[in-house]
Amino acid sequence: MEVPQGGKHSTVITFEISQWRAWAPGLSAHADWQFWANGHQPLRSDADAPDVSFLPAMQRRRLSHLARMAFAVGWPLAEGHEQLPLVFVSRHGETPRTFSILSELAARQPLSPTQFSLSVHNAVIGLWSILRGSTSEMTALAAAGDGFEQGVLEAAALLAEGAPAVLLIVTEELPPDAYSPWIDDVPFAYALGLLLTPGQQWQLTPAQASATSPVELPHALSWLKATLTGCNSFTHTWKRRTWNWQRQP
Repeated sequence: MEVPQGGKHSTVITFEISQWRAWAPGLSAHADWQFWANGHQPLRSDADAPDVSFLPAMQRRRLSHLARMAFAVGWPLAEGHEQLPLVFVSRHGETPRTFSILSELAARQPLSPTQFSLSVHNAVIGLWSILRGSTSEMTALAAAGDGFEQGVLEAAALLAEGAPAVLLIVTEELPPDAYSPWIDDVPFAYALGLLLTPGQQWQLTPAQASATSPVELPHALSWLKATLTGCNSFTHTWKRRTWNWQRQP
């Protein structure tokens, strides 16, 4: 995964993305996302909910909105893969649930053990493992603004170790209004699922940040927009880190 460049070694990560699925309010089908990528605003409704009807009702009740988004994009991609490693990425995690718990603490109310156990960052992969009966390797990452690339790097490492495919899920929940002074990188609730396999279709190269302007969208959504608009080369920058994306035409 390393090639010499000018006397130095630069990590070059290569892989295929064989399938993808994404969900946001008003955006579920590929055609919806293509409409969004072309600059159109979808009709959104607070009543929009991810479709997890493939799960029994008793199991669905345990899933938060964030978990439902993750399952909605990830479950179809995992079909046909008996044991599939999973990399789950969320920068902020279960903000509505944790805010509710903190509010109960402030009001000196008793806490629900179930709510607390499902608020931790790896709760989603725990539920995934239980509901799918999967014992594959699973990782939950809480990275910075370039968590999408950090997740791809983790998935590529699993491929390099011999995994035939790896599922990457990136999701963010719209945080409560109280967090708005501190969380400004979630334009709307969204989830993106990618099925990565070995190959040369995509090339990702990390580097030190240059003068490149930061991307306006979260990196996962920026990648999706670039993909849907046919952009084969683009750059994501987060503080001192730059990630150069290249797709083979």
